[in-house]
Amino acid sequence: MERLLTFELPTDLRCIEDAVEDVVAGCVTCDGVRARLQFNFRICLIEAIANAMIYGNGEDPSKRVKVEVEVYHERIVARVADQGAGFDPSRLPDPTAPAHLFGTSGRGIFLMRHLVDEVRFNECGNEVTLILRAAGVPRREASA
Repeated sequence: MERLLTFELPTDLRCIEDAVEDVVAGCVTCDGVRARLQFNFRICLIEAIANAMIYGNGEDPSKRVKVEVEVYHERIVARVADQGAGFDPSRLPDPTAPAHLFGTSGRGIFLMRHLVDEVRFNECGNEVTLILRAAGVPRREASA
């Protein structure tokens, strides 16, 4: 591992933009992901932190969101954990189904699954792991 970035955020949506900018700046040493880092990873990290604050922590200002990012030469592994009870990601409705097309929520995890190489949830459902790999790097297990 080249770098480990860890921090906690208060449950305050105004903190997300600066935190994500700091993470992206700290990940530029990861070869082969620079273009995807600027869009794909940024969007996914914003979504993961916002979901943790809104849904996980229920916008409770007394709760915090922990962010841990491992920067490797050919991949980035980001974990976002909230202090909520968790959820079952397999029970999320498909946002592309006709009944959900005009819903006001439910697209964040869908986006994450399409913009990074791997999305994992812990057993409890209160921590998401995002994995972005350099082009051409095969899928392999990362510590979860």
